[in-house]
Amino acid sequence: MLASGKFNLEDVGCSITMKTLQVEELSLEAFDEFGSFKNLIDPNTEAFGAEPVEFYRDMVQQDLGNKTVISYSVCRVLPREYKITVSEYHSHAGEGILPLDNDILIHVMPASPNGELPFEKTRVFRVPQGTMVTVKPGVWHHAPWTCDDLVANTLIVLPQRTYANDCIVVEHSEQQQLLIDA
Repeated sequence: MLASGKFNLEDVGCSITMKTLQVEELSLEAFDEFGSFKNLIDPNTEAFGAEPVEFYRDMVQQDLGNKTVISYSVCRVLPREYKITVSEYHSHAGEGILPLDNDILIHVMPASPNGELPFEKTRVFRVPQGTMVTVKPGVWHHAPWTCDDLVANTLIVLPQRTYANDCIVVEHSEQQQLLIDA
């Protein structure tokens, strides 16, 4: 008997033949029964926007056992001017932001009443590659900027279709635009 209180089958006269499994290449057909997957670094799906910022929406969903289905999307950002010209917020959902292959810069402003942008409270943070950031519901933000003149693929985690049903986007007037000293 093993220390855990379980029997070793060989001790009671049973022989064990271990089965060897072959590694399979991941394919939609082979994996469909078990779940889903998408290449997040080289997406080949429809995108919103065009270079230098492309948003590949709802690439992978994860059912967490409640009524909300989480979507994993990619925001691909190419080098662009460090200027804040647009901001958005989501009233009912926080957002996860994970730079996959480069550091990024994000801007945030606290949640505000009546959709008023609190420009005087704007902050910009450098988010290291591989660091997950979550933004609370109501907090103003928008697409990140890449660092070091490299492309940045950023994983965006939101409830499915948030971009269509819980996204308030405000373009800044020329007087409201903010430069980032990077």
